[in-house]
Amino acid sequence: MGTLPGPGPAIVVGAHYDTEVEPPDFVGANDGAAGTAAVVELARVLGQELPEGHREIRFVLFDGEEEPAGCPDALFQQCGLRGSKAYVRAHRGDVGEMVLLDYIANKGLAIPREQNSNPQLWGRFADAAERVGAAGVISAEPAAAGVIDDHVPFILAGIPSINVIDFSYVHADTSEDTVDKLDPEALDAVGEAAAELLIELSAPQS
Repeated sequence: MGTLPGPGPAIVVGAHYDTEVEPPDFVGANDGAAGTAAVVELARVLGQELPEGHREIRFVLFDGEEEPAGCPDALFQQCGLRGSKAYVRAHRGDVGEMVLLDYIANKGLAIPREQNSNPQLWGRFADAAERVGAAGVISAEPAAAGVIDDHVPFILAGIPSINVIDFSYVHADTSEDTVDKLDPEALDAVGEAAAELLIELSAPQS
């Protein structure tokens, strides 16, 4: 966890850094590492870009997002998301919005609005993407389904949240989720859009 201090409520930008227990040779280049890299880079550069008097921004990397060995898919929400559940239990009263970055760097990236994501917050993210030239990979159109991910504990706590994820990624949960499947330009596009959104959200209210 890291923080750019300011008045609350805080904005959380997060990703998970753990990877799948199976298959045993799983790398997780997109499913874990890409989002983690983006959060770390945002933490490194955003302090130079935020307006004076900005709101607090927290950078959080969750452990325990993936289910442990022996957990069936049907029980993922019960036995996965352990880090984000713990974070929300400890901090639900001081978080205003949450932005989750997950599968964000694959070649052919296409990110619609994940259906569990807050529509208003996603709309602001899509507008931010358009301003920075990332509208080609980030869409305001809804995805076919919702995704159970680390934003869900925040949603259940009443915190507006979005999940930035290309759930059509064909190498998800396989040993083929390796660095050669990623596109640095896709990662950059999402990072630029996320930075633009965070700058906007953090601006002090007049």
